[in-house]
Amino acid sequence: MKLSAFPLALNVGAFLLLIVLVYTGLMTSDRTTWLMEVTPVIIVVPLLLATHQRYPLTPLLYTLIFFHAIILMVGGMYTYAKVPVGFDVQAMFNLSRNPYDKLGHFFQGLVPALAAREILVRGGYVRGRKMTGFLVCCIALAISATYELIEWWAALAMGQGAEDFLGTQGDPWDTQSDMFCALLGALFTVFILGRFHQRQLNRLT
Repeated sequence: MKLSAFPLALNVGAFLLLIVLVYTGLMTSDRTTWLMEVTPVIIVVPLLLATHQRYPLTPLLYTLIFFHAIILMVGGMYTYAKVPVGFDVQAMFNLSRNPYDKLGHFFQGLVPALAAREILVRGGYVRGRKMTGFLVCCIALAISATYELIEWWAALAMGQGAEDFLGTQGDPWDTQSDMFCALLGALFTVFILGRFHQRQLNRLT
């Protein structure tokens, strides 16, 4: 897609996300958990719309943010441990738990890593592919760790009521595996998406 045509696609994407947001909010059985899960979408999407002329992002980043938002809203609607497609994957691979939340954490590493790469490269804050890749992974892990701290604070504040938000499903290593999935997402950004992303950055700048 041409960069000049992307503002229209951005508006269409935001409208589709609004529809999904309303639908999931109406259909969820736990509105408190849903609101906690979709809060990043409610904050980020208006911010992107407000800044797309002054600081447009690459189509790749906008697209991945769109899919990440869908993952968050669907996870919030069902709570991550109860997403139907996750049960299908669980049965297919004979897993001990619903793995849908791991997809969310993979994107939680992938999207922030791509955003960090875009900001660092465009701003000229760091030089060299290796150092850029290292910092991108560090930033993604820092964001993942911050989210795990938020989950911990929610557990302390809400007690047993935070179980759906945490989605640990009895896994004692849930925090570590969440951060590992985020690291995999960041590495995917660095090693798989890096060259394609760089071409879009070159066109954008």
